[in-house]
Amino acid sequence: MKEDLQYLTPRQIVEELDKYIVGQHDAKRNVAIALRNRWRRMNAPDEMQQDIVPNNILMIGSTGVGKTEIARRLAKIADAPFTKVEASKFTEVGYVGRDVESMVRDLVEQSVHMVKAAKKEDVKSRATQIVEDVILDSLIPPMKTSSVSPGFFTDSNTEEMPSSDQELNERTRERFREKLRNGELESRKIEINIQQTAGANVGVAGPGIDEMTMMNIQEMIGGMMPKKTKKRKVSIAEARRILLEEESAKLIDMDEVKEEAIRRAENMGIIFIDEIDKIASPRSAGGSGGPDVSREGVQRDLLPIVEGSTVNTKYGVINTDHVLFIAAGAFHVSKPSDLIPELQGRFPIRVELQSLTQEDFYQILKEPKNALTKQYEALLQAEEVELTFQDNALRKIAEISFHINAEVENIGARRLHTVMSHLLNEFLFDVPDVIGANAKISITAEMVDERLSGLVKNRDLSQYIL
Repeated sequence: MKEDLQYLTPRQIVEELDKYIVGQHDAKRNVAIALRNRWRRMNAPDEMQQDIVPNNILMIGSTGVGKTEIARRLAKIADAPFTKVEASKFTEVGYVGRDVESMVRDLVEQSVHMVKAAKKEDVKSRATQIVEDVILDSLIPPMKTSSVSPGFFTDSNTEEMPSSDQELNERTRERFREKLRNGELESRKIEINIQQTAGANVGVAGPGIDEMTMMNIQEMIGGMMPKKTKKRKVSIAEARRILLEEESAKLIDMDEVKEEAIRRAENMGIIFIDEIDKIASPRSAGGSGGPDVSREGVQRDLLPIVEGSTVNTKYGVINTDHVLFIAAGAFHVSKPSDLIPELQGRFPIRVELQSLTQEDFYQILKEPKNALTKQYEALLQAEEVELTFQDNALRKIAEISFHINAEVENIGARRLHTVMSHLLNEFLFDVPDVIGANAKISITAEMVDERLSGLVKNRDLSQYIL
């Protein structure tokens, strides 16, 4: 973990983010510094490490400008556990304070999944060898010398006959092993034993129990139930997939996975709290009561977790002192200063993201590695149809998207999904029935004008708002 981060300087992190996100340089610089500071903390003197806390970040900007994408890409760059939560969900009817801890449990769950996947990759070669032997045993059962009558052998033939049959069996297995590795037997059916855990459906009478406690009870009872096996006849390809999962799980030390997952979540975890402005109570409203009390209650429940506290999970206790929290909100109605002072203090870095311009839309369509244009090109490439976009067509799409955002409702880059879908849906429907393989489709500015003219002229665009 330390070794991976040392090669990521703040400039390199920003360069990686630039491959997927257009603009927002201030936000990128701040998250890059926050990520690099994690490596710096882990390499600081031991007596200082616990005292160095992350500078949590508050991103301020309207929807669709890249707040979530920056946080998600940051986690991918660092190979760090990441979870996103909507702050507004904690104000729903029936909310109780302990639900706030669910975001930490989700983070640990994600961390366990990541560590488990890495461990499975480490034991993949061993598991593959075991699975290969299991499949071969099903195809050609190994010889059992005990099945031969003891009186059959004499002193002169004890070594001869069994050895020749054994050699024949081994040679046959090796030939089939070669066929297996060459993929010649993938569709052949074999019978395998699959482990099943008896399901534990638990009902609890009396006061309600939260979801996490119920899951723990079910898992505990499920672990006590005897394991059952079931015979299934499947293709070798399917058998390999099922058995590889089973054998990999057997080779992994789950106690080690849990310890490493907790450690990774504590030191590398990123929790993204979206719509934090929805739990801010505008000071101008005055007084108290009603929904404002609920919002302030959610803030006070979030506070100890963001400040640093211990949370019980089914994998163990996690401390949130060094988890990086990134909060985001549009703050159209409320202001960051409407949050309670204690929570404001836990987000010392504030970054204001800029609204997207028409030029930004053009760059978003053209530059990112996962640009919408490249996604549609890949979709049609699967049908052996070549899709291309002329530069003036991209500028026209950007112009129309920007115009609709200005006229109706500004939903940022998400507007491009609506416009591109409206532009290309007819092609997507006609391939491959009308437009066959090896066809070439070139999107021109004239085509964009023709297909999207209705979008621009129609003032009632509610059907196109995401």
